[in-house]
Amino acid sequence: MTTWGHLRTEDVPAWAELTNLLARVDETEEFYEPEDLAEELTEHGFTSELDSWTLWQAEQLVGYGQLRLRQDHQGDVVAHLGGGIHPDHRGRGLGRALMDRMEARAVELGDQRHPGARQLWGASGNLEGASVRPMLEHRGYRPVRWWNEMKQLLPATVDVPEVDALLVSPTDEHQEATRLAHNEAFRDHWGSGPTTPERWADSWTARSNRPALSTLALDADGSVLAYVMVGQWVAGEAYVNLVGTVPAARGRGLAHAALLRTIGRAEGYESISLDVDSHSPTGATRLYEKAGFVLSKTTASYQREALRR
Repeated sequence: MTTWGHLRTEDVPAWAELTNLLARVDETEEFYEPEDLAEELTEHGFTSELDSWTLWQAEQLVGYGQLRLRQDHQGDVVAHLGGGIHPDHRGRGLGRALMDRMEARAVELGDQRHPGARQLWGASGNLEGASVRPMLEHRGYRPVRWWNEMKQLLPATVDVPEVDALLVSPTDEHQEATRLAHNEAFRDHWGSGPTTPERWADSWTARSNRPALSTLALDADGSVLAYVMVGQWVAGEAYVNLVGTVPAARGRGLAHAALLRTIGRAEGYESISLDVDSHSPTGATRLYEKAGFVLSKTTASYQREALRR
């Protein structure tokens, strides 16, 4: 018998165990420590009792779901439906039942926060051949974007070029300036929307954040022209969460120099990786190849128009 619930603090160890099993079985390599998952329960705009789901078989967590909502720069409301089902319990309709609940809540939440806006549902299609893809396609979802994960083994010898900006590691005094730069830099990126100060603070103060590895390119007045924000979820593996340059500063090599500085500071790490939109309007894939990154795998984002049942 399956028992439904919501993610709670006491569920975090079981949640981490299931999440890391899925990372191995589905080959996403998206591993998390329990402490990192626990932070997700306190994210701004997320109410665990309404926006998360758990599926239990006796004492075993066999599935979970998370709903996150955002509005993009075009005004569309996009609900990301995340989660997964234990591989031993797939093919029994649990994933469909989970999606039913998440989709219904997505419409309710979208209407509350952004009444009258167009609503979209999105989910990860993982790697080519992933078992989730037929289920998503049966529900009317279609692939809308592909993401290239690129990786570089460390240590690496880098030569940081001189640029007309000051390259520094971020400190708390740069928090708001970096948020504003990020919102400006990603205004022309697919699916992106403005990040609020509250949500930016969630990521800036996260346990996974690695400011000592991150790099900002500052103008003479201290404004942020480009940034490379780095996190760590797995020992020895650095992950580049965000790279961006404000439009007025593009073409000056700032992001390239900032990225090379970050790579050069990653002492003791075995690798550094990132994900990039394969259709990035700024040609980001070329930027990363130039910095020594190589393609390791490709995942897909699925999406569909929201339905009202």
